[in-house]
Parts: sequence; structure tokens; C-alpha cells
Amino acid sequence: MAGSRRRRWRAALTGALAGSLVVALGACGVVDTKGDRRAAEELAEKHFPGQLKAVEARTLFPGSGGSEVTFAVTDDRDAVVRLRIDTDAADGRMCDRKECAGVLAEAVQRGRQQAEDFRTLRGAFDACGYEVVALGTTGTSPYVVAELTNATVAKVLREIGECVQRWTTASGADSALAKAQASYVNVVSPSVADRRDRGKDSWPTVMRLTRTNLLASLNKHAYVSASYEIEVGRVDTTGRARVVRPFREREKFGETVQNAVKEQLRATYPRVVMSTYQWIWQLEPGRVDRQTGYVLFCPEPGARGQCVNPDDAALVTTDGRGNPVGKIRLVHDVREGTGALRLPPY
Repeated sequence: MAGSRRRRWRAALTGALAGSLVVALGACGVVDTKGDRRAAEELAEKHFPGQLKAVEARTLFPGSGGSEVTFAVTDDRDAVVRLRIDTDAADGRMCDRKECAGVLAEAVQRGRQQAEDFRTLRGAFDACGYEVVALGTTGTSPYVVAELTNATVAKVLREIGECVQRWTTASGADSALAKAQASYVNVVSPSVADRRDRGKDSWPTVMRLTRTNLLASLNKHAYVSASYEIEVGRVDTTGRARVVRPFREREKFGETVQNAVKEQLRATYPRVVMSTYQWIWQLEPGRVDRQTGYVLFCPEPGARGQCVNPDDAALVTTDGRGNPVGKIRLVHDVREGTGALRLPPY
């Protein structure tokens, strides 16, 4: 009898929890986007008849409710239009807390312009032999594929820099890119690119290349981010590169280099405390197995034995795992009071 009562109690509890979950999800708008999608489709047909086709809808969460409805543009294979529609009564429905007709018109114009900008980018990189396999969520910072080794890295970075110059020139002197101070290109290995989440071929190109799942499938592996300085539309095609690591790999790298530097510093500063802050680590020119960056430290422990607002740094070159190679150079007075760091370039 006791076992039977326990089984009935578990069943009742499970049912109650399941019911509560459904209610909670329903309250957050997770369960059903059909009404929002239908309303968005009606708006699209009213203001852009025959021009937009709904592809998907996702719940806006967290937030006050509503959905983001994604449209393909019937006469532009690359363009994607995203409309944020609030969950309100059908009469007087708002989009992102604004009048829907205007918001939709702006979204269509923005989607068409993004597609045009993407074609300019793709054309520039195709012309110099690098396929764009993904874009940052803003439609810039392209991801391209290349195998980087000590023998190839300088050549590949220079070629990608020439792609950036083509892209900048094709975008025009008045473009945001031409007026920017720098451009960034992410380089992933062929093996990572082959395993990426490609999405559906039927999706608009810009939608497919900016999808969260695609970027996540690339970013869960280490990749190289190359930066190119731009001055009055002219690109320094040499470029500088750094390794971008997944969180756990980055933490392990930082712990390795900080512990190794601490051991060396103890000869001069027996009570040294390391900062856990991780600086940007640049690849050494012509190398993918050597990178240089700063490690911050305090010669003496501060409050609670920690290193707070460190004013001293060690410039370190490491291997790919964070083990120092060569000599460590100390740099002092690297902070303005307790404010911003002013680390010298390297």
C-alpha cells in the first residue's frame, strides 16, 4: 500500500510539474508562434503583395512576448527580412513597439541592402579564391576557409588582405567599410568548415550564413581572427592574427601561462599574485605555433590576497598551449591610477 501511494504521489507530482511547465512556456510565448506568424504574413501581403514569403518564426525570449518572423524575398535569393511582431490584439498590433507598416518597410529595405552588400563581399572574396562560409551576425566579419601552417600563414593572410582591399574598393569610398579603421576576417580550418551546420539550401543566403547554429558550430573550435588596418580606403594587407579559443580552452591556456609566469616571477617577487585577466594574444608574424601577449601581476597581494588593478605586466611569447618560450619582459606603470590600462604595443 505504501508503494502504491508513493507511485500515485509521483504521478501526481509529475503531472503537476508538466502542467506548470506548459503554463509557464505558454506565458512566455514559447509554445506557439502561429498567431504572430499569421499576422506578419497578413501585413506582408498587405504592404508588399507577392514579394515576401515567411520562412520561420521564433519566440522572442526573454521579453514581453512576441515573435521574430523571417521572410525570404521572392525576387532576391540572398535577401532576408526579419520582422519583430508584438503579441497583442489583431487590431492595432505593433511591431517592436512601433507601427508595423513602417517597421516592415524599413526591414525590407534593410534586407535588400544587406543582400547587396553581401554580394559585394562575396564577389571580392570569390575573385581571390576564398569562399565565404559564414558571416558575423551583423553581416560583416566573414568566415573563410584555409589551412594555416608556419609555411603558409604569411601568404594566406596577405591574400585575404588583398580580398579585403577588393571588398573595400568595390564597396565605394562612401561606404562604412571604406571609412572604417579596420576590418576583421575569421579563418577556419577545412576540417572545421566541413563539419559546420550548413542549414537548408532553401533559406535565403544571408539568413543561412548568419544563423546562430552555424556560428556556434564554427566557434566551438579554435580559429584565427585576422585584422587589417584601413586608412582612407587603403588596406594594410599584411594583417595581424590572433587565435580565438572556445571558453574552456581559453581558460586552460590562460591558467597555463599565468602559472608558468608566476613561477618565474617568484625569484624577484616572492609574494607575487597573478591577475586572472586575459589579454589579447597575437600570433607571431609567420608563425601559428607562437603567440605573444601580456600577463598582469601584482608584486604584493592586495585586498583579500588578490591582485586588484595591477600596474605591472609581463610580455610573454608562448607555444599553442600557453607554455612560455624565450625570455619574459617586464613592463611597469601600465595603468592610469586605478583606471584604464596603457600597455605598449608589441
